[in-house]
Amino acid sequence: QVQLVESGGGLVQAGGSLRLACVPSGSIYNINAMAWYRQGPGRQRELVAFITMSGTTNYADSVKGRFTISRDNAKNTFLQMSNLKPEDTDVYYCAADLWGDDDSYTSPDYWGQGTQVTVSS
Repeated sequence: QVQLVESGGGLVQAGGSLRLACVPSGSIYNINAMAWYRQGPGRQRELVAFITMSGTTNYADSVKGRFTISRDNAKNTFLQMSNLKPEDTDVYYCAADLWGDDDSYTSPDYWGQGTQVTVSS
């Protein structure tokens, strides 16, 4: 079992920045990759970015050049969001992929509770 706790969401003006954090606990030694997703009302949850334990990263086209995913040795995972736009307004979820290759991300096995990001125009 893995528990994920997100923090760092809030209200920011367009062009501003926020940094989200995700702290995992429990059986974290099985985590091979971490990811951030987002979901708005009436829309499917979409993958924003992921990072593998070997350091490989990948981003959705809509956030490339504006968002940066990172992690530390404790597998705490961060999403630095810059130049935020109103269309980035969503609930952001942290996810953990377990039991896979340390250089791959397949699918989430555990989810956090989500943190709201609101970008005003």
